[in-house]
Amino acid sequence: MKILYAIQGTGNGHVSRARELVPLFQQYGDLDILLSGTQADVTLDQEIKYKLHGFSFVFGKKGGVDHYATFKLMNLRRLYQDMYRIPIEQYDLIINDFEPVTAWACKLKGVKCIGLSHQSAFISNKVPKPKSVDWAELILKYYAPATKHFGFHFKKYDDFIYTPVIRSEIRGLNPINQGYYTVYLPALADEYLIKLLSQIPEIQWQVFSKHSNTSYSVGNINIQPITNTNYIKSLEGCAGLLSGGGFEGPSEALFLKKKLLVAPMRYQYEQQCNAYALKELGIPVLWASDKNWLPTIKMWVNNSQNYNFDFPDESAAIVEHIVKTYAKPNFK
Repeated sequence: MKILYAIQGTGNGHVSRARELVPLFQQYGDLDILLSGTQADVTLDQEIKYKLHGFSFVFGKKGGVDHYATFKLMNLRRLYQDMYRIPIEQYDLIINDFEPVTAWACKLKGVKCIGLSHQSAFISNKVPKPKSVDWAELILKYYAPATKHFGFHFKKYDDFIYTPVIRSEIRGLNPINQGYYTVYLPALADEYLIKLLSQIPEIQWQVFSKHSNTSYSVGNINIQPITNTNYIKSLEGCAGLLSGGGFEGPSEALFLKKKLLVAPMRYQYEQQCNAYALKELGIPVLWASDKNWLPTIKMWVNNSQNYNFDFPDESAAIVEHIVKTYAKPNFK
């Protein structure tokens, strides 16, 4: 059996999930990996057969997407050419984690494709969403279309939605509380975070930055570039995680029973949806519209959080079901 696993390279969540799922799919056949996009800091151990420019956004420094940098990065002609360059007809099973080139190539050529991603969960009307920006929901729906969807979310909101894939590196940790707090807010400038967090001098902050290539400290704040090993080590020992509104990072913090505070990116619909879901589940949120984040952050560090999320390891069962049901010739 030949399997193609296509991954969106914007952010770290898609690649982190693939680190867990790719070896499971490899047990069933020869697997090729396709990666498109430019913003991931996490890498895969396996060889990437197709590396595409893709269609992804660029993190800014003011709490949202850098629209100008994103526009400069776009190459629609190359995107169209790549759709027809990938030999998708050769594969018995195509897995797509919100990767647009392969998804649209399959749609244009009439090839079946399995959506296996957090974004697939948003197909369900049962998933919490803000009152809504219709165009943003349409973009999320049609960015990477699929024939069949399997989604991941903080809760099993629907029958095709599973709880998060927690990678083995995280499941194997021995979480302790060493008092410091881990920060991952890639859409905010280091200077902004230093100014904000220095106002809570009694707390040590470990900030993982997309904007710095070197480590340095300013008072009680340590800034360091993102590496998978250092981030996991920081997460293991922290008291809590101050994170963007992504999916995998907050999921890992909840699994480790760390305190969690999220700040969804401005105008990023998926992160807004995640924040709404977390708020319903009792997790505090810093909204971009809030004029002053400091009181909420102080309250967060000074108070405990009590929650109980159950994220069982269902990865092997999900992969087996997909392979046996949706690989050629079974997928009708």
